[in-house]
Amino acid sequence: MEEAGLLNQTSSITYIRLRGLSVNQKVQMAVFAMFLTFYVLTLIGNILIVITITYDRRLHTPMYFFLSNLSFIDVCHSTVTVPKMLIDTWSEEKLISFDACVTQMFFLHLFACTEIFLLTIMAYDRYVAISKPLQYMTVMNWKVCVLLAVALWTGGTIHSITLTSLTIKLPYCGLDEIDNFFCDVPQVIKLACTDTHIIEILIISNSGLISVVCFVVLVVSYAVILVSLRQQLSEGRRKALSTCAAHLTVVTLFLGHCIFIYSRPSTSLPEDKVVAVFFTAVTPLLNPIIYTLRNEDMKNALNKLMGRLEGRGKK
Repeated sequence: MEEAGLLNQTSSITYIRLRGLSVNQKVQMAVFAMFLTFYVLTLIGNILIVITITYDRRLHTPMYFFLSNLSFIDVCHSTVTVPKMLIDTWSEEKLISFDACVTQMFFLHLFACTEIFLLTIMAYDRYVAISKPLQYMTVMNWKVCVLLAVALWTGGTIHSITLTSLTIKLPYCGLDEIDNFFCDVPQVIKLACTDTHIIEILIISNSGLISVVCFVVLVVSYAVILVSLRQQLSEGRRKALSTCAAHLTVVTLFLGHCIFIYSRPSTSLPEDKVVAVFFTAVTPLLNPIIYTLRNEDMKNALNKLMGRLEGRGKK
C-alpha cells in the first residue's frame, strides 16, 4: 500500500511551467531574435566544421577527429534547449510535460558530460602533440582515438542515466513552476514533495566533482604544455600557444557554468539564468568561431570547400 501511494504521488505531476527569461513582451522579442540568431549560427558553424573535416583528408588527424565530435555535441547540446525556448517565447503558459522535462534533462546531461570528457581528452591530445611530437601518431593512433570516443560517450550516458534515475524516483505533487527556460536537475528536484538533501549531495558529488576534477586536470595539462613550450622554436611556440589559448577559453566558459551550478546546494541565484544562457546558447556558438578563425588549417580547408561548392554551382 505504501509503495502504491508513493507511485501515485510520483506520477501525479503532469506539466511544469517554465518562467523563461522574462515576462516583458519586448524583452521576450529581443531574446527570441538573439537566441534564434545564435542557434542558426551554431548549426551552420558546427555542421560546416563536421563537413569540412570529413571532406578534407588533410584534417583526418586525431585533433580534428575530436574537434568534429565537439561540433556534433554542440549542435545536439544547443538543440536540447533552444528550440523549446524559442517556441515558448510566443506562448503565455510556457508548459512542458513531465516526461518531456525528464527527456530534456537526460539529453542535457548526456551531451554536457560527454563534452566535459571530450575537452579533457582534447587537452591530453594537445599535450602529447606538443610534448612528444615524435611519438604522437603512435600514442594517438586511430584505435586509441576510437576507444577514447567510445569511452567518453559511455561515461556521459552513465552519468546522465544516474542523475535522471535519481530525479524521477522522487515524489512530485501537482503542477509546479521552474524559474528557468529549460529543465535541469537542481531546479526539478525542488518540486519534490520530500526532503532532497541527500539527492543534492549526490548531485554535487557526481556532476560537481566531475566538473571540478576535469577542470583541474585540464589546467594542469595546459600548465605542463606551457612549460614544455619553452624548449620549442618561436614560430611553433606561437602556434601552440594560440591553440592552447583557444582550448582554455572554451574550457573556462563551459566548465565554469558546470562548477557554478552543480558544485553548490540547489539554491536559486540571480546569476543562474545568465550563466544558463552562456551554457546553452553562447558556448556552442563560440566553439566554431574559436577553433576555426584561430586555425589556419581549418580556414584553408573551408576556403577550399567553398571554392569547390562555388565551382559546382556555376556548372
